[in-house]
This record gives sequence, structure tokens and C-alpha cells, in this order.
Amino acid sequence: MGKPTRITNKLRELRFHAAEMTQADLADKIGVTRQTIIAIEQGKYSPSLEVAFQIAQAFGVPLEEAFQYPND
Repeated sequence: MGKPTRITNKLRELRFHAAEMTQADLADKIGVTRQTIIAIEQGKYSPSLEVAFQIAQAFGVPLEEAFQYPND
């Protein structure tokens, strides 16, 4: 993949608080592959806006709680 993104996320933490949801469970819920979730979680890949919103909705949180972008 390309260079790491500056967007950070709390997917691992959100999954833990969602009854320890697995990466595969999240992937199935939003219609992407487990590898996509792994890459997003590790900061190696930025999700599309649509996928980012789907992830936030899957956890019932605002987009800004799931993903952050530095203010520099």
C-alpha cells in the first residue's frame, strides 16, 4: 500500500467496547474485507468517506469519535 495516512482511529478500542467485536465481524457488517479493516485500523489505509461513516454508524458513534485528523 502507499504511505501511512495521518488520519488516526479508535477502531480497536471501539471493537473492544462493542462486546469485543472481531475485525471479521466489523468487515461483514459494513461489507468490506477483514484485510481492509486491518489496514484501516493500523493506519496503513484511509477509508473512503462512505466506509468511514459506515464504521461510525456500526458503533453508533459520531464520525469524529471513530476517526481523527490532526490540526496542524
